[in-house]
Amino acid sequence: MSSTNTPDRQHTAPTDRGWASLALILSIIGFGASATLVMERLAIFADAGHRTSCDINAWLSCGTVMRTPQAELFGFPNPFIGIVAYAVVMAIAVGVLAGARFADWYWWLVWVGTLAGSVFTLWLWWQTTFEINTLCLYCMIVWIAQTILLAHTTARNARAGMFGDRFVRAGHSGAWAWLIAIGLLVVAFGIIAVRFATVIFA
Repeated sequence: MSSTNTPDRQHTAPTDRGWASLALILSIIGFGASATLVMERLAIFADAGHRTSCDINAWLSCGTVMRTPQAELFGFPNPFIGIVAYAVVMAIAVGVLAGARFADWYWWLVWVGTLAGSVFTLWLWWQTTFEINTLCLYCMIVWIAQTILLAHTTARNARAGMFGDRFVRAGHSGAWAWLIAIGLLVVAFGIIAVRFATVIFA
């Protein structure tokens, strides 16, 4: 769909390609991690004793996490959501790289969807860290990709003036998006390091 943006918004098109390039890379990573988790889950369905490729030790085991109720919050394996969601992001990113322009309402949907995915990811982080007490390597890859994607999608929309004119200048500086994403990840993995300190540094 062609955008109905006013002329003063047209300057966002070149920098949208920067967002699209990064979003494509992140969505491919997220899709790959999600697809791997789905394949591992199907293997567990076929063989209850299957040892997954990331069953490394007692506290880093995808298989343990996959066998919990939290791994199927909506009645099916959570990674199926990742496969669909990241495929959508890939399609949008490829479209932008091919020259497509989308209306503001569409970018609002992209941002809201990305935010919802990040909230779900945060919930999964909490569950694995404080309830299941076991980490999943491929899940952590998704956490990283999703956090960076949210920060840069927010920056893209700020740059387009969708959060008000006061945020436009900040949106043009992608450095803050990286800073926020890295800061959030440092906090998340710092908490994990403290939570599992007794086994990690034993």
